[in-house]
Amino acid sequence: MLEAIGNALRIPELRRKILFTLGLFLVFRIFAHIAVPGADKAALDKLFNSNAFLGLLDLFSGGGLSTFSIIAMGVNPYINASIIMQLMTVVSTRIKELSKEGEYGRRKITRWTRWLTVALGLLQAWGLTLVFSRQGVLSNLDWFGIVGIMVTLTAGTVMLMWFGELITEYGIGNGISLVIFAGIVGRIPNTIYNLMTGGAASQNLAPLLLFAALAIVVTAFIIEVQQAQRKIPIQSAQRVVGRKVYQGRSSHLPLRVNQAGVIPIIFAISIMFFPVIIGNFLATAPAPWGEISRALRTYWVPAGPNIPTDILYNFVYFILIFGFTYFYTAVTFDPVDTADYLKKHAAFIPGIRPGVATAQYLDRTMTRITFAGALFLGGVTVLIPLLATALTRIPTQNMYLGGTAILIVVGVALDTMKQIETQLIMRQYKGFIK
Repeated sequence: MLEAIGNALRIPELRRKILFTLGLFLVFRIFAHIAVPGADKAALDKLFNSNAFLGLLDLFSGGGLSTFSIIAMGVNPYINASIIMQLMTVVSTRIKELSKEGEYGRRKITRWTRWLTVALGLLQAWGLTLVFSRQGVLSNLDWFGIVGIMVTLTAGTVMLMWFGELITEYGIGNGISLVIFAGIVGRIPNTIYNLMTGGAASQNLAPLLLFAALAIVVTAFIIEVQQAQRKIPIQSAQRVVGRKVYQGRSSHLPLRVNQAGVIPIIFAISIMFFPVIIGNFLATAPAPWGEISRALRTYWVPAGPNIPTDILYNFVYFILIFGFTYFYTAVTFDPVDTADYLKKHAAFIPGIRPGVATAQYLDRTMTRITFAGALFLGGVTVLIPLLATALTRIPTQNMYLGGTAILIVVGVALDTMKQIETQLIMRQYKGFIK
């Protein structure tokens, strides 16, 4: 691997891309430490120590939320906007046709996604401002101050969206994924320090060693599942095009076990945040809304760092991840379109008739594979952290960050390594994966 990195750095084009990406990472980490004026640091630390859910939101902002920096929202609004636009391709015939119009359609959908990002960013910034003001983090805010914070946080999200697009175009890898990756990696030293110095784990090395062993096992498991795929055999018939004869050949159609990636987790977190906003918005409302607000703020999220489980929260979180995995897979993989594509190119699955029968077979196969992928995402995000907390007695929020963070870091690292390997293979260098 080190040899492959050295070979990549010897290629001027790849070296420029890697250095450009690292440079934007550095700028991103600098902005993560520029706080929005007016935040009470002590109240902010107290809030995050008593609320594991905010730690999940903080994960995708690279620690910007826990310091209430100008990039506190991270790229969450952009990701949600992208998901909504992908869902609209199923609902809207116009957007679906536009997505098939090549570069023109892609640019137009990208423009709509950017404007939707701004709208969602303003909405989420308003929700965060409301939550933090109710919790004493922000005080003595008038409408001018609220609007100023909303504009600042939204501008930070737009800047990160721009960074992601620059990395995709001029750097290496998927820009938005690498922005999240950089935020998580940047928090690793601080997380290790907190584990070493806080709680019972700092006085007894056994929980830390067990935690490290579990992290290694979970990482190996995630790598295996992320690489796992079901290979559907494809047979191409002999074709005659003009005077050329194309011989039939055998290949395969790869169906990934985790087709949805980490998108279901991000979407589930966004949905889970709405009750928190509603609870804080109704905090001063008269009965019965006041009681509803108090119940949401008390029972909806895990109440403290030493509480290993919250049945309602974790059950709803798992169900949302499970459901969104199926939903997003259905959006990104269309068996009918795939079957039509195979039929147009004189390809077929052995033993399956082309057309409707092929679409039904692919749909049935993908449904079974997605079941395993949904269990995998829900298990890594919800069940494994709870089990690890029970075994090591390390605070719950560290475990939540551990499971989700490892999943994201491994997935992005594998995809980036494959892209670098492709560049190396084109120049006859040995890549990462042998």
